[in-house]
Amino acid sequence: MSLRIKAVVDKFVEELKSALEADMKDRMMKEREMQSYIEEREREVAEREAAWKADLSRREAEIGRQEIRLKMERENLEKEKSVLMGTASSNDNIDGALEITVSGEKYRCLRFSKAKK
Repeated sequence: MSLRIKAVVDKFVEELKSALEADMKDRMMKEREMQSYIEEREREVAEREAAWKADLSRREAEIGRQEIRLKMERENLEKEKSVLMGTASSNDNIDGALEITVSGEKYRCLRFSKAKK
């Protein structure tokens, strides 16, 4: 009788060992799968982050170019405005010069005419 009990216990121990080994293998495989999934997700996030940073850098560069262009346009507008705010007259000049006043400063321009044939 004790041999039969020993055989039953040995069989139970063997089945338990094989079940534990199968469970450990299953857990290791699940852990590898989970690690692979995590690494894949981390790669995806890193790729999206790199793309986002590249887009941000491109946009910042474009903003810089637009700011420079607007500054130049503003400077040109100020120059044009100062020229347009000036006045020109030639009615009282005996020598036929054109007087231009820009920002309170007077300039005299002489007129030249083509020689008559």
